Amino acid sequence: MKLLDWTLPTPAQNLAADEALLDWCEARDGVEVLRFWEAAEHFVVVGYANDVATEVNVSACAARGVPIFRRCSGGGTVLQGPGCLNYTLVLRIHPRGPTCSIAATNKFVMERNAVALNSELGTRNSELAVRGHTDLVLDGVKFSGNAQRRKRRCLLFHGTILLGLDLALIEELLPMPSRQPAYRQNRTHAGFVRNLSLAATAVKRSLRVAWLADEPFELPPMSAVEDLVAQKYSRREWTFR
Repeated sequence: MKLLDWTLPTPAQNLAADEALLDWCEARDGVEVLRFWEAAEHFVVVGYANDVATEVNVSACAARGVPIFRRCSGGGTVLQGPGCLNYTLVLRIHPRGPTCSIAATNKFVMERNAVALNSELGTRNSELAVRGHTDLVLDGVKFSGNAQRRKRRCLLFHGTILLGLDLALIEELLPMPSRQPAYRQNRTHAGFVRNLSLAATAVKRSLRVAWLADEPFELPPMSAVEDLVAQKYSRREWTFR
């Protein structure tokens, strides 16, 4: 698996980079990639099927100067910013293997990530587990949300691990989600989300080892990123569709 620690200057570029990597691997018959990136500014990202007006406090974002974007994968709406470590996996789809379906892929990726982070954290009196379909929790409180998108040969599975995000901003910028997993039990953002007490370097190390990502990705597809930014991720028609 190729390893790419690649943070681009803007939110639009970073979101486009995940889709560009999926397209790049799809065209190369199943090359696999693990990417890391970290947000330098706060912004809100809605899932592919989310309605911005329902899932985002648009006026609060405008007052704060926090931009809103849409990603190419499913899942719910999140706040990104300093203290968020993002990872991206592009994996081959094996018709009879652990990536054969959406549900199987969720189980495969989330369980492997949970084992890797639990080993790094060394939890003995706490419970690090997978809850819902693609959440990671510690003692029942969420610290990571994840989503996927599938093509014919490859799939994109990506997520955010909260390590030092300003959690109070979530309450300010995001209303209660229109859909929530049963384990949330209608908890507010403050009662439902937490940061994980690990350094980004430790998380990267654990995931890199778990996914056997040891081959540097020398020439990522920057021209494809810029094309996607121009065609999609910088356009209001895409975000507010």
